[in-house]
Amino acid sequence: MKSLDIFTPIVDEPDIMGQIAACNVTNDIFAMNVPEISGMLVFLGINKNTPMKIAEGILEGIKFFMEKKIDSKVVGGHTIYSEWPLIGGEASGFINKNAIIHKHGVKNGDKLLLTKPIGLQPVMASYRILKDMPEMLETYSEKQLRKSIKLAVKLMTTSNQNVVKTIHSLDDFSFIHAMTDVTGFGLAGHLLEMLQNSNLSAVIETLPSIKLSESLSKDLGYAFDECECAETAGGMLMATDSSKTEEFSEVLSEKGIPNWIVGTIDTVSPELVRISKNVKKIEISK
Repeated sequence: MKSLDIFTPIVDEPDIMGQIAACNVTNDIFAMNVPEISGMLVFLGINKNTPMKIAEGILEGIKFFMEKKIDSKVVGGHTIYSEWPLIGGEASGFINKNAIIHKHGVKNGDKLLLTKPIGLQPVMASYRILKDMPEMLETYSEKQLRKSIKLAVKLMTTSNQNVVKTIHSLDDFSFIHAMTDVTGFGLAGHLLEMLQNSNLSAVIETLPSIKLSESLSKDLGYAFDECECAETAGGMLMATDSSKTEEFSEVLSEKGIPNWIVGTIDTVSPELVRISKNVKKIEISK
């Protein structure tokens, strides 16, 4: 399995940005139930005026993530000059084709499990605003904003590999009917992808989010209420047989993987994602 992903910087710290990029790229492989990454080819686009220590810091962050966090390695890459910085690469891994969990395959009555809270886009927007225009956020507690930013960075540098390793530790994981990671299209967008060609729909009933992300979204114009905020290196979203969901949720928790049962697959209208009028909102602060 191979996957390619390239995006622009989110944070100013080069090593942290490198870790985020590596996490984002490799999560695409883990989303197919591949437990190990065989290697990553790094792509880096930098301006000619970029100090070498920044480029080196990004590469060091990628190397640290690959070697120390997911027991893999950087196997090569390519660097170009670019007016705008671009960071990413290609990751690959091997798996028996019968063990792949596809994005499609949801079944009526499935419960939806999510392993990371949403809200990264508005929280990381506040990271930039605090640096450039802090007066825009004067109604917020700066201490709490920084706590939420710290949590967001932690989430973006936490691999989904342990989710996959937990799945492979089970004698039978056929109860997981479909799986994807939540990234640029947001929770609703990736859930819609899971519904394609299924004649099924989904309702989001519980919404775990980073503390302050909802209020920041309303102030900054992000689509939090529609669950369309873009995420980066977000959690795993899994459609599971309802008879096994609670048990699997407990297994994940025992492995130290936070998770929430966020919704249900139903038959209201083909390929419709809706938010329950009584959606339960949970703010996550650590």
